[in-house]
Amino acid sequence: MADSQLIILDKVQIQQKINRMAYQILEDNLGEKEIVLAGIWDRGYKLALRLKAVLSDISELKVTMLRIDLEKDNSRLVASTDLEESKWKNKVIILVDDVLNSGKTLAYGLGVFLNTPHKKIRTVVLVDRSHKIFPIATDFVGLQMATVLKEHVDVVLDVDGKQDCVYLS
Repeated sequence: MADSQLIILDKVQIQQKINRMAYQILEDNLGEKEIVLAGIWDRGYKLALRLKAVLSDISELKVTMLRIDLEKDNSRLVASTDLEESKWKNKVIILVDDVLNSGKTLAYGLGVFLNTPHKKIRTVVLVDRSHKIFPIATDFVGLQMATVLKEHVDVVLDVDGKQDCVYLS
């Protein structure tokens, strides 16, 4: 680990945040039989898988996983998913990403669902940096923190040879 990196969440704290967000998702969806966890590839999807594991332990809720691949550097929405639209149509969608910075990634992620009927859409992020330039609100947040624009938040989840951590550099 470089000297300029500060650990803001360790492995245990990350799991505590995931557990809390899973309970919040469950409470928000009482009475639902199924939800769709739509994770933005790759760390958002990894976070969604962790949420699914906790939800499976604490409830009977059916959780369908959806992977969203975005071209984040494109000025237009260019996205693909690993499931056909019929698998998420008329269901609750929970859009998951690791860090909310400007809001562009979540806005593009929401764009995937604009032409499909759904019950509701919620957003989940592990870290909200509060630098939004897009009108995006987060429904479930692990950690909200104010940072300066020059700082970078790096989420390490399920990386071979590395401990799960959230770093500020």
